[in-house]
Amino acid sequence: MNHKMFSQVFCTDNVNKNASGTVALASTLENAKMLSLLALIVPLIVSTSCDEVSSLNNRSFPTNFKFGAATASYQIEGGWNADGKGENLWDWYTHTFPDKIQNRDNGDVACNSYYKWKEDIQLLKDLGVNHYRLSLSWSRILPNGTVNNVNQKGINYYINILETLRANNIEPLVTLYHWDLPLVFHELGGWYNPLLADYFAEYARLCFKVFGKYVKTWITINEPQTTCVQGYGIGGKAPGYLHSGEGVYQCAFTNVLAHAKAYHVYDKEFRASQNGRVSIVLDSAWAEAASDKPEDVLAAETAMAFSMGLYANPIYNGNWPQIVIDRVGNRSLNEGFPASRLPQFTPEQIQLIKGTSDFFCLNTYATSYSQYQNTVNESIGTPDYHLDMGVRSYRDPSWSAVVDWVALVPWGFRSLLNYVWNQYDGVNEIVVTENGWADVESTLNDTARITYVSEYLSALLDAYYEDGVNVTGYTVWSLLDNFEWTNGYTQKLGIVQVDFNDPDRTRTPKESYGWYKGVIARRCLLESCVN
Repeated sequence: MNHKMFSQVFCTDNVNKNASGTVALASTLENAKMLSLLALIVPLIVSTSCDEVSSLNNRSFPTNFKFGAATASYQIEGGWNADGKGENLWDWYTHTFPDKIQNRDNGDVACNSYYKWKEDIQLLKDLGVNHYRLSLSWSRILPNGTVNNVNQKGINYYINILETLRANNIEPLVTLYHWDLPLVFHELGGWYNPLLADYFAEYARLCFKVFGKYVKTWITINEPQTTCVQGYGIGGKAPGYLHSGEGVYQCAFTNVLAHAKAYHVYDKEFRASQNGRVSIVLDSAWAEAASDKPEDVLAAETAMAFSMGLYANPIYNGNWPQIVIDRVGNRSLNEGFPASRLPQFTPEQIQLIKGTSDFFCLNTYATSYSQYQNTVNESIGTPDYHLDMGVRSYRDPSWSAVVDWVALVPWGFRSLLNYVWNQYDGVNEIVVTENGWADVESTLNDTARITYVSEYLSALLDAYYEDGVNVTGYTVWSLLDNFEWTNGYTQKLGIVQVDFNDPDRTRTPKESYGWYKGVIARRCLLESCVN
């Protein structure tokens, strides 16, 4: 039984449309046992308010709530081979397979932040943020990935940034790994190879040692789900592998093991002297049941277990989610495998991994409906992560969206916050480390972004005040328009425009920058709030 009490506020307008377009109203729960069961399976959805969806929460943000903005090293730095930096996975991928990237773009120059980092920090200072989430380039610090070859120029680059952030009263939230794996480890199997967990722990130890005096909040790994499903399962991102049946799970195994080993390095060797904290960034869309049929409710539970749960459950609750163990195991045996395609943790590994998080970091951009598909005994002989899941996911076409991975569904965000709060043991704080709006036009008049972020922040306040979810921070993605992986520069998520046709990569704040600055200054979504 979960240690927290699940709470929701319902009203007659809090409804969601199911797959057939009918309206499902939240029903009254008869007893506490049913309430707890529902919290573990699929929290009821509520909209952002009991009025129109555009009505914003008029409560002030809590006094301890922190606002921030985020970037990542490969997406903004450029300087891909400058000052001793080694080659990484995305350098190799964009250079070797340019046709896999929109417009054959790459991150060789990106936003040129390797040389323009002072300008970026000035933008952050003028914005008034409390924190800046950035990532370190592993191969800029360790050109061949290992600690026997340290690049002091790379270390100095990050020390300069961290010192300047601190001097401007901006807290750095530092991510050790945001997808730019040193190429040597890709050649050794990448995240398929469990030895990578030990190399990552050594890299983390070095970073804790040389940067720890400036950093109080560490994030080990960014979005392992996206790495494993997109990079190693369906080939949508580097390294572009198509091993959905086994690769996703082996990648997940190595990622959570690497995170845990890095966490213990900090816990045992640095926490007492540096007094910082460590977590991992997990990403997920919210999975809403397509109907109130038991099989669709189970489908939503299953979708969450295979997306977020595959990574969160070992860290917070111990071991893989049971439904993942059962489904992958059953299909593996029916396919003729001698054992499950899902790697098995040893009892020692379960204990090593469980509890390795000081707070919960959440990235999210969208919501989908989940509908049951009977794949348990179907398509046997074709090992596949999505067939293991047995869920059809789809979006409501009425939801506002420009790209296929971002949609305006604030009630889904609120439900996801509730789910994290109630599903995982030991979560006493949630920090939203990425959320933002994507468009494809480089416009300064980005009112759609203001609408998206304001409604998501309103849903966050609803979760905090109405549901008792202790969410203490929000980080908009992104500070800058940047290299969006295989989408190149065709998708814009920045609150600051970057002119990629200008060799100087000129920055120009958008309307959303000024709007966000105002929200931070008054700590309120409206011109005035009730508290």
